[in-house]
Amino acid sequence: MRFFDRDKEIEFLKEIFVLSRRTAQFTMMTGRRRIGKTSLVLKAYEGETLLYFFVSRKAETELCNSFVAEIEEKLGIPMLGSQFRFADIFEYLMKLSQRQHITLFIDEFQEFFKVNKSVFSDMQRIWDLNKGEAHINLIVCGSVNSMMNKIFRDKKEPLYGRNTQMLKLKAFRPTTLKEILQEYAPEYNNEDLLALYLYTGGVAKYVEQLIDNGHYTSEAMLNAIVQPNSMFIDEGKAMLIEEFGRDYGIYFTILSLIAQGHNTRGDIEGILKQAIGGYLTKLLDDYELITKQQPLFEKSANKNVHYVIQDNFLCFWFRFIYKYNYMIEVEAFQKLKAIVQRDYETYSGMILEKYFRNKIMEQAQYTRIGSWHDRRGENEIDIIAADDLTEKVDFYEVKHHEKNIELGILRSKADAFFKATGQYTAFARSYHGLSINDM
Repeated sequence: MRFFDRDKEIEFLKEIFVLSRRTAQFTMMTGRRRIGKTSLVLKAYEGETLLYFFVSRKAETELCNSFVAEIEEKLGIPMLGSQFRFADIFEYLMKLSQRQHITLFIDEFQEFFKVNKSVFSDMQRIWDLNKGEAHINLIVCGSVNSMMNKIFRDKKEPLYGRNTQMLKLKAFRPTTLKEILQEYAPEYNNEDLLALYLYTGGVAKYVEQLIDNGHYTSEAMLNAIVQPNSMFIDEGKAMLIEEFGRDYGIYFTILSLIAQGHNTRGDIEGILKQAIGGYLTKLLDDYELITKQQPLFEKSANKNVHYVIQDNFLCFWFRFIYKYNYMIEVEAFQKLKAIVQRDYETYSGMILEKYFRNKIMEQAQYTRIGSWHDRRGENEIDIIAADDLTEKVDFYEVKHHEKNIELGILRSKADAFFKATGQYTAFARSYHGLSINDM
């Protein structure tokens, strides 16, 4: 699959490249595993001399030997000796950048925790002493979010506050997924587009895996995901066990319950028979895997809270792969596919709402976008989009099938919203139905 999207991110990295010719730049880049961080940097600096250091869990000397080889190959500068510490290499490059411009990209930066934790304090010292005269474009990235946050956002850590730039890479937008299918499968239908969004969430590697292997239809995608030796089967575990450490079991259980629709704290605690406030806080703030959803204009920060898994793939993985792992262990893949197909229309309705919410956000025409429901659950509005500048508010009902949309009912729900919140009563208002036909 060719390189898609990322125009803004590439422009950002190119601007940093220009800045670094005048003054040292230190960019911290994050983004979940498989999102395309490495591909982005390599694409942005195509045609430029780029030193690429990949940090794997090896002895520091062995790692440094590969870094020295990269320097010798890319810069044509021989480095004598074979016993190097990373601090020696970094100091050498910082001093060299006082005479020539250097771009250094360190991938999986957080792995230095396992290699040699003193690397971070060494880098702080070397950076602080040399940045004033250096012309270096230093980019570090990592896919273990909690560890990257600890390195750069924990005041107790030596590299706290040292980065001059920050870039968080997100998944492909809905319009990009449409562009990909239009190019590779122009005969696609909207069910295929919804499936691509549902299964991958726009994560570049997952999209590439399906597209490069010709899995363009919703049926073909499911067959590719739920089969022996599929990379998707173990992906959730591989991605999150390191994040969670020894407590991964309780985190997995909480995420699985949320994916199944048990999305309030009280509901989850009732099932687990234990308090989970600390776990939810970490899932929200440290791991950034879930988000709070409350009705628009809910006055209390702690009432009417529903938790949602942000990542579409992980939501699917916990809802079906993790929950029914016992079927996978006995290779009952056809049974598992039957369960996904059985629950698909109901489950995909939630994803369809998310798709349209993100699509509306892409338009950048509104100052506030959200949903609303009353506390008794009698009135629920899928999407409310308001613009304070033009004083207009749009209400949307989302249904898989267009025939199920009833705008009259949506109007009555909007009346309940106005009465309950007192908001937007003077705004111009309109009512819309969205179905899979509108993707």
